[in-house]
Amino acid sequence: MNQKPPTVPSGLRWTPERADLPAFTQSRGLLNIRLLKALMVFSVGVWGVLVALGNLLDYGSNWQFVQHVLSMDTVFPDNHLRYRAITDPTLQTASYWLIIAVEWLMGLMCLAGAWRLWRTRSNAAAFVAAKPLAAAGLVLVFLLYYLGFVVIGGEWFSMWQSATWNGQSKGAMFAGSAVVVLIVLLIREEQ
Repeated sequence: MNQKPPTVPSGLRWTPERADLPAFTQSRGLLNIRLLKALMVFSVGVWGVLVALGNLLDYGSNWQFVQHVLSMDTVFPDNHLRYRAITDPTLQTASYWLIIAVEWLMGLMCLAGAWRLWRTRSNAAAFVAAKPLAAAGLVLVFLLYYLGFVVIGGEWFSMWQSATWNGQSKGAMFAGSAVVVLIVLLIREEQ
């Protein structure tokens, strides 16, 4: 009862390195993978900068969002957590500017990280050494949108109770997208 698994012809199997392909073709694949990683980080960077720029150019729209979430004025009327509300306009403004500053920082870190990845894509060791800046930018996206919007906004300020001013699903989507790119970035490429 000792059966061998069926064999697959070697031409149909995927192998990381194929002896029948010239070495430059194999290395080209790695360059393309590195290029794709750089482009993914670049995309997050462009998005981050556009979000930050949008918050400056259309300050009032998102300012209302921050005010309502922090003041907890649209949560359930019998919510016993309303003592957590921040109604001081100075603290609300500082919170909004902190969000905008982090958005600029995460966007610019991802763009700078993508540039480093692009420049080093032909050298495996240099490419690996270029990853931390991009990874840090992606982690900032996660921290802002998961910790900031889902955890603090959603749970501490009960944003989930607001029918109008609830950014939890978008926060989770943005954080999840950043984590996917971070995972792809940190997957080791073959040498």
